[in-house]
Amino acid sequence: MQEKQALLEVDNLKMYFTSGIGKSKNVVKAVDGVSFNIYESETFGLVGESGCGKTTIGRTLIRIYNPTGGKFKLKGEDISGKMTNSLRGYITRNMAMVFQDPIDTLNPRMTIEEIIAEGLIARGEKNREENQKKIYEMLDKVGLTEEHATRYPHEFSGGQRQRIGIARAIILNPNIVIADEPVSALDVSIQAQIINLLNDLKSDLGLTIMFIAHDLSVVKYFSDRIGVMYYGKLVEIARSDDLYRNPIHPYTRSLLSAIPQPNPLTEKYRTRISYDPKASHDYNSEQPQMREVEAGHFVYCSQAEFEQYQKQ
Repeated sequence: MQEKQALLEVDNLKMYFTSGIGKSKNVVKAVDGVSFNIYESETFGLVGESGCGKTTIGRTLIRIYNPTGGKFKLKGEDISGKMTNSLRGYITRNMAMVFQDPIDTLNPRMTIEEIIAEGLIARGEKNREENQKKIYEMLDKVGLTEEHATRYPHEFSGGQRQRIGIARAIILNPNIVIADEPVSALDVSIQAQIINLLNDLKSDLGLTIMFIAHDLSVVKYFSDRIGVMYYGKLVEIARSDDLYRNPIHPYTRSLLSAIPQPNPLTEKYRTRISYDPKASHDYNSEQPQMREVEAGHFVYCSQAEFEQYQKQ
């Protein structure tokens, strides 16, 4: 059987933010040496608590931020180097992002047609009739109508605005879409609609999706593989079913134990697992690294932990 092709390859990605000067200089290692691959036509989920670096990874990959270190390739092309017009065009054609807040990411002074057409115009497609036809087709794909094209963002609900954001992202038919917590700002009933929409678009258009979220139940439903982040590091990567069936890293087990259960009787007495890095690990003698504990299941651990995890 032919191996899947890695569409996006990330190697030792670092993104540091610096503030202050001299003795008051402060460096925040938002992403600190992260490596992973995303394969064609898969959904790769990235989870972790707020502030762990999930969104920073997405914004760095699409070059909103310039990386501090590391390399990442899209379809074999290095897109981590110095930004040029040629590189910007390559990224625009092949990558798109759906942002978390469907309100602040849409220009209130532009109509929906103008918002969605921005990418087409930037790519040099300036025939208004052809662009309008593509926009109408895209609106239909995301569950809106032609009549919505002439309206402004304030005339739509949160769920409809997120549909507009998705239409803007996929109108250029990108190879990969980075969805940065696309449902976290929406009501629960609307969240399911947006997730189902992304699933349908993935099937219809053959999309590859990097799905950033903190809701573990949503990620399980939507993702093929999942990466778990903790304070700028990836601590576990596995297929979705494997991760939920057999979480190995203590932080992953802690996260999964926090998911509420629907039965109030069992929920009342269920024990949560707490995670204390100092108590869970001893890295004084050996630094941890990503190791394959079982086929396709990688854990950030020392050699001693690796041997222990293999016995479990």
